[in-house]
Amino acid sequence: MAFRPAPAAGTAPEEAYLAILAGIRSGRYEPGERLIPEAIAKELAMSRMPVREAFQRLANEGLVTIRPNRGCVVAGLTVDEIFEAFEIRSVLEGLAVRLAMPRVDAAVLAELEDHLSRMQRAGEAGGEAWLAAHQAFHAYICGLSRRPKLVAQIAALHIAVEPYMRVWLHHVARPSTATQAQNEIVAAIRSGDAARAETVMREHVLRTAPKLAEFLRSSGYPAVARRATLTAQPAASEPA
Repeated sequence: MAFRPAPAAGTAPEEAYLAILAGIRSGRYEPGERLIPEAIAKELAMSRMPVREAFQRLANEGLVTIRPNRGCVVAGLTVDEIFEAFEIRSVLEGLAVRLAMPRVDAAVLAELEDHLSRMQRAGEAGGEAWLAAHQAFHAYICGLSRRPKLVAQIAALHIAVEPYMRVWLHHVARPSTATQAQNEIVAAIRSGDAARAETVMREHVLRTAPKLAEFLRSSGYPAVARRATLTAQPAASEPA
């Protein structure tokens, strides 16, 4: 399982939605950038109507903003909003791992070990590969909660910060200790202690926000519009 899997596009609006979503997630469309429906429609060989329908769906998910007389703009996060996204993620993913604990058995633990192995190999390849493996690890754990609405909310938060994570990993963050924090999460899950697993997951997610925010403020990355005071948090060995 992965966050927001890309289903086969069965309709033109769905195709447009998936294409634009992929562009936002990959950083092709940067925060603050205006999306031109005519250009996207031409690229996708379709009319403007499906593209506009896709815009509305993305707006409902908070990924774009539709402004009167100004069109559709890729939503950007301020430093404060990035912190808030990680704070909410920490609570929701902590809840997800706690709900997942009754379903943890030998097969689940073996799958988690496979995820760790894939992350370790991906860490040697660089940021892009590691980020994909890292997201798959989190998505697998959250999926075990069997709470579709919870998983969807977590997925939306991952997508919101993904462009910033990609830039960070590309420029400065190399996960040399590619699975250190994830090993701690798996150890907590293996212990069978639901409270401990929830705490470890929450702390892991929260550790990323200060370092990411510091990089974005110093680099002047688009749409990071206002400053926030960095709260004292332990440094992350790798992103959450």
